[in-house]
Amino acid sequence: MADAKTKVESIREWVVEHKLRTVGCLWLSGITGSVAYNWSKPNMKPSVKIIHARLHAQALTLAALAGAALVEYYDHKSGAKAERYAELVPHKD
Repeated sequence: MADAKTKVESIREWVVEHKLRTVGCLWLSGITGSVAYNWSKPNMKPSVKIIHARLHAQALTLAALAGAALVEYYDHKSGAKAERYAELVPHKD
């Protein structure tokens, strides 16, 4: 069982393979949660609620993009990305 991956490692690998999908899902969950939260405030206009939801989702998206950049940087430094794509590069014999 030494080769078994931990849950964190398998999630990290999925995020590395699906960066844009991860950022998109975070954006969608952020805008949904923010709209739900802002809609519970009765003293605000609907236009202000939508603007706040967009700003919250935008901040979450920027954080997710920064996280994806950190994952990409870590993979580049550790050499994991080069190992993953080594089989796809044609070898000159």
